[in-house]
Amino acid sequence: MKEKIIQTLRELRNYAVEKNYEVAIFYQEEDSYLMRFANSAISLNTNEKLIRLYIDAFSGNKKASYTLITDINKIDEMKQGVDTVAEMVEHSQPLSYTPTIPVFKGDFIDEEGFDADLAYISNAERLKFFNDASEGMETEDIKLSGIFSNGCNTLATINTKTDHVLYFKLSDAQATVVLSHLKLKWEVSAEQSAQKKFELDPNKLNKDLSFLLDRYQNDEPQQVPLGEYDIVFGPAATADMLSMMGWIGYSGGSMKRGFSFIGEDKVGEKVFSDKFNLYDDPSRLETFPFKQDYSGIERKEFPLFVKGVFQKFVWSQDDADEFGQEPTGHEVMHRSIVLKTGDKDVGTLEELVNMPREKDILYIPFLHYMNIVNPSKGVLTASSRFGALLLKKDGSVVIPYNVRLTQSLLDLFGEKVAWLSKHETIFNTSMSYGIRNPTALVLPTFIKVDGLEISHSNTSY
Repeated sequence: MKEKIIQTLRELRNYAVEKNYEVAIFYQEEDSYLMRFANSAISLNTNEKLIRLYIDAFSGNKKASYTLITDINKIDEMKQGVDTVAEMVEHSQPLSYTPTIPVFKGDFIDEEGFDADLAYISNAERLKFFNDASEGMETEDIKLSGIFSNGCNTLATINTKTDHVLYFKLSDAQATVVLSHLKLKWEVSAEQSAQKKFELDPNKLNKDLSFLLDRYQNDEPQQVPLGEYDIVFGPAATADMLSMMGWIGYSGGSMKRGFSFIGEDKVGEKVFSDKFNLYDDPSRLETFPFKQDYSGIERKEFPLFVKGVFQKFVWSQDDADEFGQEPTGHEVMHRSIVLKTGDKDVGTLEELVNMPREKDILYIPFLHYMNIVNPSKGVLTASSRFGALLLKKDGSVVIPYNVRLTQSLLDLFGEKVAWLSKHETIFNTSMSYGIRNPTALVLPTFIKVDGLEISHSNTSY
């Protein structure tokens, strides 16, 4: 199939060259599988195979884009798409800059991230995974729900500057297992990401869920008083905050458009805690990486923050063109974000709960409904919802009702950071809707931040 895709792209390129068009063609093919559970039964079991062709046409400082869902054998339909976008560009509004059409130095084929056993895992195996993950925990009142998503993503691009092709193929899986109490209306969940089939471990999910379930069934729920708390964030919460930072923090394009809390004057300055070391590292296969970007730039470990000091902005090709900067190899669907671990030897929730403590600690595993309050200040707001625990200084545990945080990333990752776990977790942030884009971050299992204010506290679940 790889040869067929490359051959088709070269045929389309040759067609465009013969017509004197300037175009770039991006091919995306996904094989997606989704099993969804609700009320302890399979509520949806589906799959789809889609091929999308994205075609950009250029004429000086004009650019037009056209997308079609097609079939690899419908070459005439694809050529018609090339003609359509070539006609569109002549009527496009001129840009304030001239977009770059990259010149690839050679073919680049990357299939290191593809595992056929994971991409095409069977229905029976998906069902067994869920049954093993939830074994012994379902009752008349506690029901199972969640998703198991897996598949493969094939991407390739070519343009009229050269006949070289960039080709990427990735496999991925994401599982979210949820146990809900029908009467009390609380739920607990656990998640897992996999880049290879052997990484799937339902027994770990079962252990994590069993511990949380025991707490939610036996510990007292209560409203948390407003005020400041030392908070330990789980990997899901940290991953979402880091993902938001990629949008309103170190993106050069966002900074130039006034949508970032980091200014140009902050390069080389200390922004966060000296415990904070953040990288874009495409050597980590767990992040479903791109070893080259779509402009053909080789991607290597890219430091963003070292001991809290901001290193440099990332520049996609298009943002670099618009603002007169050098691209940094970030013309990709997602980055390979890695937050380095710390030195606190706590790797499981059970270990966290059993740690001695001098004051109450609020544990928040997930941050739900996150949104931006003020991008120029890095202020976010989000809710804890379910899975949280209030670890009392006397050693007891309370189940807190929903609380809301409204905080700046400058505080969340700043001098208030007390410690980072020495254990790392892979957390999957892939979305099940739209184009398949497997994404995961590597980060410490826990991060403790002291003195954060709770702005709202619910009176019930």
